[in-house]
Amino acid sequence: MNVLTWLFDARLVVAGHPVLWREVVGNLFGLASALGGLRRKVWAWPVGIVGNVLLFTVFLGVVFHTPQERDLYGQAGRQVFFVAVAVYGWVRWSQARRVAREHGQPDAPAVVPRWAGRSGWIQLGVIGVVGTVGFALVFRALGSWGPWADAWIFTGSLLATYGMARGWIEFWLIWIAVDAVGVPLLLSAGYYPSAVLYLVYAVVVASGFVVWWRARGEREPQQVTAGAGVAG
Repeated sequence: MNVLTWLFDARLVVAGHPVLWREVVGNLFGLASALGGLRRKVWAWPVGIVGNVLLFTVFLGVVFHTPQERDLYGQAGRQVFFVAVAVYGWVRWSQARRVAREHGQPDAPAVVPRWAGRSGWIQLGVIGVVGTVGFALVFRALGSWGPWADAWIFTGSLLATYGMARGWIEFWLIWIAVDAVGVPLLLSAGYYPSAVLYLVYAVVVASGFVVWWRARGEREPQQVTAGAGVAG
């Protein structure tokens, strides 16, 4: 138990600021998941879940006695929803890969990128606005640090993850908007490793958008489309 406690509380000091190793490791798992998503690999989902679990304990600073001693309820809460959406994406992409193998296409990608289209953008836009306003009020009532920024990061992250599961190219653009708000918030709250990783994410996200945009013309086998469509 002492070893587990040490692993949970292990920290390093960066520029005079104590930083939890699990914050660093959790973000590295998140970065690996983003890279896997860029390459449209199924393993991106379970890797991301590991990072989500670690970061959940990081952003409840008061509850888990982190060096920051600040609760970011949006940042913590989105880790829970990430796991739920990741399971959806994991199942959806796995179905597509399995069907592709059954039809003699073992190297077929787990998803073929496409634009969300008008209906998709209406869906994303409405949920983005309503979700941000609603969660901002909730987070402010709970005493979250930076409730409006936290609410957008929470809502935008869920939309981006859902868009990735659906194979919508626009999800990369949503991540850019999340990063633009997330970096200042995390810096002001003292979560420096997460802020730095957000900057790295921005580079990965920009690359991912270009890669998926170029891949949008790939031919998706009819059988794979049918298999992947089961999840909705």
